[in-house]
Amino acid sequence: MLPTTSTRRPPTGSPGIYSLQEIRGSAHPDDRAPGLLIEVPHGATRTLHYTELRSRLTGDIAADLIDFFHVNTDAGAPEIAIATAQAWVARFPERSAWVLCSEIPRTFIDCNRVIGASSESFREGKVTPGVPPWITAPSDLSLLTSLHQAYVDAATMAIDTVCRPGGTALLLHTYAPRSVDVEVDSGIVANLHHAYLPDVAATWPLRPEVDVIGRGLDGTLLIDPGLLQRLVTGFAAVGITAASGETYPLHPSTWAFHHAARHPGRVLCMEVRRDLVADPFTPFAEMKISGAQAQRIGQVVASGL
Repeated sequence: MLPTTSTRRPPTGSPGIYSLQEIRGSAHPDDRAPGLLIEVPHGATRTLHYTELRSRLTGDIAADLIDFFHVNTDAGAPEIAIATAQAWVARFPERSAWVLCSEIPRTFIDCNRVIGASSESFREGKVTPGVPPWITAPSDLSLLTSLHQAYVDAATMAIDTVCRPGGTALLLHTYAPRSVDVEVDSGIVANLHHAYLPDVAATWPLRPEVDVIGRGLDGTLLIDPGLLQRLVTGFAAVGITAASGETYPLHPSTWAFHHAARHPGRVLCMEVRRDLVADPFTPFAEMKISGAQAQRIGQVVASGL
């Protein structure tokens, strides 16, 4: 369980559910609460994350589903999160930051989804469902929902611990370079391989390099406009184009919406295009992440925060 107040002992993770790292500035006093939380709800980016949880499931799951895992997980997000936290405490050496990463592959259950939301709600939010259709065994569903709840409880407590005293939470994601319109069903892997054929892939819409997700369904800005402007300006200064909610709305079918609603102006959700940090971008395999590119992005985000 996460501490609800600052403590001399650093926070710890829960293997197979989440990792939690504290990064301290050089002048941080032991009794001061963290000023920044970076949450990565799709932080299970390693092949090992997939294979370890897959080994615990008993249902009939296709052997090639791991290809969907690699396409759909937020490769580079954990590295950007660490780089951002390090850059932030370098600017504010009397502060500390927490980095919380899910270790539950969204291929099996999505830690940024409200389980039980309707299919129509997920479509309205332009997001994949919380539980995919290949999870059919009751024992698998029971296990996955228990892991999901444990992660949501940890993320909620971490966000509250940081934001209630006046800190900031960054909910960090990465997404594929192009918006590929493929139904999440039993044919997902074959359809994705076709969608990523060079001649086909080039036809899909190119996404913004960075998208700050902070607008509701009606277009209302739900985040600090000053922070948004600082990020857009900061990214432009290093040759990266940042948009404001072009890809997704901040939708009630996601936990990002509910965290932001609990802490108005203190929660920021952001997408970074994976090809900015992948070296190279390899959609059907675990990606190598450029530390230099993660630091480049992290410096801009830390300055904006």
